[in-house]
Amino acid sequence: MNMSSIKTQMRKGLLDACILSIIQSQPVYGYELSRKLNEHQFTDVSEGTIYPILLRLLNKEFIYSEFKHSEQGPKRKYYYITEKGREELEIVSNEWLKIKEPITKLLKGSTDDGENN
Repeated sequence: MNMSSIKTQMRKGLLDACILSIIQSQPVYGYELSRKLNEHQFTDVSEGTIYPILLRLLNKEFIYSEFKHSEQGPKRKYYYITEKGREELEIVSNEWLKIKEPITKLLKGSTDDGENN
């Protein structure tokens, strides 16, 4: 497995939560979401990846969408988080916090007593 593939697989599992987090902080439209992900170093996440995730989040009722007028052209579809989406984000965030440190220690070769193997 090459590095690009490993990186893609690791991010794929957390990308839904990252998108929910961005939408929770501020409703966004698709291209704006792509820009915000890029600002957070998700530079390899294309709009072609984002829209299927948005559709999945819509189907799970974690988000909803509304069209709003734009000063720069046609209406834009904005995405908003639902209460169900907030609950899911909290669950995923809590689970991430539980596993982040042990995984980091394991990958760095640390043990509970601070010694390296």
